[in-house]
Amino acid sequence: MLERVLPPVVAVAEAYQDVAGTTLFPEEEAAVARAVPKRRTEFATARACARTALAQLGQPPVPILPGPRGAPRWPAGVTGSITHCDGYRAAGVAWTTDLAAIGLDAEPNQALPDGVLDLIAFGPERAQLARLAQTEPADVCWDRLLFCAKEAVYKVWFPLTQRWLGFEEAEVVIKPHDGAFTARLLVPGPLVAGSPLTVLNGRWIADRGLVATAITVPG
Repeated sequence: MLERVLPPVVAVAEAYQDVAGTTLFPEEEAAVARAVPKRRTEFATARACARTALAQLGQPPVPILPGPRGAPRWPAGVTGSITHCDGYRAAGVAWTTDLAAIGLDAEPNQALPDGVLDLIAFGPERAQLARLAQTEPADVCWDRLLFCAKEAVYKVWFPLTQRWLGFEEAEVVIKPHDGAFTARLLVPGPLVAGSPLTVLNGRWIADRGLVATAITVPG
């Protein structure tokens, strides 16, 4: 699914169910030793996806440990992103010579739980969701897609800055007919290739009961 919204330089691996008996490196086992079984299983499948994607770049199997705020630590010269939700695990990786950062997120195509929208959508975004609900087909849960897009924004932002980014610090505009969205950073962005990053361009897709978003930043 994500291959349809990512450039060819990104190697992708996906799973729609967990694989029993997936082996973790000892360091990875230690990282989730205290997690509940469901979390351990999804972590293992997501790491298997990541290693499959890395193999497409010619990389050998290595531990992929969570770093600060959970961001995966990739091998030198590689950037990537991992996502998992009920019924879906995926990873995408690329050489840093091609891309500076990747942000992937997938969510069930269902309305957000009560109260969540108030925490993630602000001003123009709330008006935008109201318009989409009135004018666009109901087969996409636009509030969930907005959340999914903002998660992808953060997954691009953090590896480049090592700083937190609040939901209120990026304004997302969804393009319903193009399968695209933009995110305008409302705080100073990092320098990428000598220029400040101010706007992120992403793609989205709704399929198989899921919504998924992808952002790539050129290297």
